Amino acid sequence: MKKELIRYQVRLADPAGHRYAVTLTVPQPDPRGQAVRLPAWIPGSYLIRDFARQIESLQARSAGDEVAVSKIDDHTWQCQPCNGPLTLEYTVYAWDLSVRGAHFDESHAFFNGASLFLAAIGQESQACLLDLRAPSHARGWQVYTSLAAAIDEPDAAPPRGFGTYYAGDYDTLIDFPVEMGTPQCVSFEAHGAVHDLVFTGVIPRLDMQRIADDVQKICAAQIALFEPEARRAAFLDSAQRYVFLIHVTGDGYGGLEHRASAALATRRDALPCLGCAAPEGYTRFLGLVSHEYFHSWNVKRIKPAAFVPYDLTQPNHTRLLWVFEGFTSYYDDLMLLRSGIVTEPDYLKLVAETLDQVQRSPGRHKQSVADSSFDAWTRYYKQDENSPNALVSYYTKGSLVALGLDLEIRRQTHDGRSLDDVMRLLWQRYGRDFYQDHSTGVAEDAMPALITEATGADVAGFIRRYVDGREDVPLKAALAGAGMALQAKPEASRPTLDIRTKADAGGLRLLTVYEHGAAHRAGLSAGDLLIAADQLRVTDSASLDHWLEGHQPGDRAQLHVFRRDELRHYTVRLGRPGPLKHSITRTEPAI
Repeated sequence: MKKELIRYQVRLADPAGHRYAVTLTVPQPDPRGQAVRLPAWIPGSYLIRDFARQIESLQARSAGDEVAVSKIDDHTWQCQPCNGPLTLEYTVYAWDLSVRGAHFDESHAFFNGASLFLAAIGQESQACLLDLRAPSHARGWQVYTSLAAAIDEPDAAPPRGFGTYYAGDYDTLIDFPVEMGTPQCVSFEAHGAVHDLVFTGVIPRLDMQRIADDVQKICAAQIALFEPEARRAAFLDSAQRYVFLIHVTGDGYGGLEHRASAALATRRDALPCLGCAAPEGYTRFLGLVSHEYFHSWNVKRIKPAAFVPYDLTQPNHTRLLWVFEGFTSYYDDLMLLRSGIVTEPDYLKLVAETLDQVQRSPGRHKQSVADSSFDAWTRYYKQDENSPNALVSYYTKGSLVALGLDLEIRRQTHDGRSLDDVMRLLWQRYGRDFYQDHSTGVAEDAMPALITEATGADVAGFIRRYVDGREDVPLKAALAGAGMALQAKPEASRPTLDIRTKADAGGLRLLTVYEHGAAHRAGLSAGDLLIAADQLRVTDSASLDHWLEGHQPGDRAQLHVFRRDELRHYTVRLGRPGPLKHSITRTEPAI
């Protein structure tokens, strides 16, 4: 007898109120009473999100009779035992236009499954059907997802159509985000694999073909890195196409990787228009695309053992995010160079900008990137005004660690091996067959031995000092050995207060007071509103810079600030010019 599949149905019920109506049918519920649960977090974003808080109502029925339901923790509901199939109907509020959640109004609908689909506990390995119902309020809407159509069902979804889709298990179901509406779309192939770029938002005269041509080069370069002979895209183990779902707004930025797709957010002014030169933010956008696509190998298939399998009820701690995010951050810009999107001088400028970011954070002397990885849940994703003084980023310093490792491997092997060989070994051992019942992850202490196996280089001491330790990666010497010069000089000649600010009504708000800097020594604090310096009004950063240009390091000055509603006065001794700005130039021809 053919086993019935777990069924989900999504109706676009209330665009003005931003509510999805979801139905879950469990054919064979637990005879002791079926429990259901919504994930507490979404893979790739390491923070407890409490998606269940957006479920507004929930009812259960079986054979026409109501089934009692009680909530037993923040994310879980317990249904009373019933004899037949169990059906739950619930509404989900969806007004989160981020890459992590769900959003719905009259213009479009988007969701990640982790924010919408209750799991039938104990039956997560069962195959699922997803029925997407066409909205009554809009005509011409289509569906954009890499989830497969349920071809054996009578109402199987046609290409880009509403209807029924198939997922082999619950983990698959929530790893394929969905966009519905009338976006702009363009497709391309990279080594024979189909990719879609889907742009949602108001974007006049968008030059989609230029973007498609550039992204195609990036995807092709990454496929060739991991599979130099077969040239086979990673996602083809799970889907027939890869979909970039891109939300375009006035100020958005971010991305979240999935098995055969990525959800992205970008600024409108970062995208090229027909007949216009590429805007300043376009390279950053392409770097974001490159980053999320690289994740289809590194973290969606090559995973830390702590993520195999995910436990979506609580934080999953690992000390390896410097590999899975840091290495990805290194390769995202490197792939822009290898694909010909940027020149070498432009690429070296991007590396220098990353170095600027890391060097401006005093927290790098307090926290290692391994500790930063482990503390992602409680510290990196919960940053405050003091975070630059206390934390280091496993993204940015992790990318410098990757660069340092790449240069060290090349030095030890006389350019015979590189970090590319490490990535290919990780792919062959952990990633290539991950979704074919070979689900193993990288052990917490495995990287030194894996790098040696892949390249012959001994990097145990490097990792001990710059990953587990808090020393700066010695890039000046490493780059010099590769024929490049690293230099640093103050960004400006004027003295500094060692603060990070933003304009606010009536003055300049202090966002961060850097530890041991001029403002810290004087007693100023984050949150203070700077209104005057030496009896002259301060209105914005330009007025402060103009005032500083009339002084020398070591000068004493009088500052007036509001702390809450209290006027306070401080005497400050101005600091040396800063922060440092780095540059990297080639001094010898590339090999």
